[in-house]
Amino acid sequence: MEVTTEKLPGGAASEPVERATALCETTDLGLSRRQCISPEPLDPCTIVIFGASGDLAARKLIPALFNLFLNGGLPDRLRIVGCARTPMEEDAFRDRMRPAAGVPAREDGSRWESFAAMLHYQAVDYTDPSTFDELAGFLRRLEGDARAGGNRIFYLAVPPVLYELVARRIGEAGLAEENADGNGWSRIVVEKPFGHDLPTAMALDRSLHESFREHQVFRIDHYLAKETVQNVLIFRFANAIFEPVWNRRYVSRVRILAAETLGIEHRAGYYEAAGVLRDMFQNHMMQLLALIAMEPPPRFETDWVMDEKTKVFRALRPFPVENPYENLILGQYGRGAIDGAAVPGYREEPGVRSDSLTPTFASMKLHIDNWRWQGVPFLLTSGKRLDRKVTEINIEFREVPHSIFRNILGERVEANRLTLGIYPEEKISLIFQTKNPGAALRLRSVTMDFHYSQSYGGPVLDAYEKVLIDCIRGDRMLFWRQDGVELSWSFLSPILERCEECENRSRMLHLYEAGSMGPADALDLS
Repeated sequence: MEVTTEKLPGGAASEPVERATALCETTDLGLSRRQCISPEPLDPCTIVIFGASGDLAARKLIPALFNLFLNGGLPDRLRIVGCARTPMEEDAFRDRMRPAAGVPAREDGSRWESFAAMLHYQAVDYTDPSTFDELAGFLRRLEGDARAGGNRIFYLAVPPVLYELVARRIGEAGLAEENADGNGWSRIVVEKPFGHDLPTAMALDRSLHESFREHQVFRIDHYLAKETVQNVLIFRFANAIFEPVWNRRYVSRVRILAAETLGIEHRAGYYEAAGVLRDMFQNHMMQLLALIAMEPPPRFETDWVMDEKTKVFRALRPFPVENPYENLILGQYGRGAIDGAAVPGYREEPGVRSDSLTPTFASMKLHIDNWRWQGVPFLLTSGKRLDRKVTEINIEFREVPHSIFRNILGERVEANRLTLGIYPEEKISLIFQTKNPGAALRLRSVTMDFHYSQSYGGPVLDAYEKVLIDCIRGDRMLFWRQDGVELSWSFLSPILERCEECENRSRMLHLYEAGSMGPADALDLS
């Protein structure tokens, strides 16, 4: 690494700006590492992180920004302003973020020091409008003579109950306005959950739009930014051998699995109110479903892609809430072992009620009533404290219509299966039948694997690195649009209402041992 100083526009004092020699390197495609991260130069901007003293900023946002910095993926002029209730000096904030970025104090910190020069801090009281006026003045002084172009991203890394209040305060301070008073563009980033149900999701949207227009609102679903999730549409629509069989004539069922070994990890307050359906199904699982089931858009442009996703949500067959047990299994983990270590049950977790009926596992069978997928079951499964951490999509094809080998091998020939691995193995696997070597005629299932990082030498972005870059670029392709949010809630709300009726909750909840595959009854849905 080479550290130089750079004179900033407007006569601002020079400051250290790190130049990574890796930027001069090229990938196998002849592109620079920076071009691999962003195809065009990024606008200078200021990223304001509300909730900067919290978990999300330390675990995800600061590490993502630091990694982008190391790969030359940030704008040439960038400021990162942490905001929280906690009074803190800038140097103390920088010291607090250093271990979060993975830079131990005892190691040479030249790269960190160059990045830390971008970090600033301003205390705010979310209930006090005057502190947001102070923030506005702080940003104007920090940016100086349009040093950051007047462009700002406001990232709400705060508890969901504060989304509406903080967004309103930003607007009242005039920070949401674009192309006024020296401002450039202004964007607000909202983490899921987008409401607790349909009415609260609509209320949140109305609140955001009091100050921000739709093009300024970025609703994050970090699953969409995973490289292998982005690859689903490329795999489907850029390969003529797969799309013709991607329908009810050839596919027998689709399984989408997102399993975790972790428990609730000190998030009892949130999880007790949410449960697995709100935490995973309303957002992540629905987006994976839409990518697998959607029709090809006319062009690969944001609104065209989002339009096709919303068509999938509109085509979801209303869930049979009058008798949900045949299509939905809910579970809650009890005591067990993960990787040989004993772990407590959900009701023994700190902050969880001893009689809690909050589900930590769900397996749901649903159908899409359209020409392409009529009659094909989609099985969505997600849970905590399961035997392994894995996210994958399985496309199970129909068996051959007639076996010419029945007199030798029997009636059944194993069907082909396509697996799109998202985590931990980022790969595509196709299982098909071939002859076993030898004189006797015997079939065997073989697997053809493609690993996603194979033959690629460029930088690979973490999901949060990708969404932050897209926020700076103004690219909303990998974010939720409000109509999709509302359609997803419209489908799930009747299920939630039914499941949360007191007389039904205990009947529907199946206990399972931590470290297992989940409730045994979930296998019956397939």
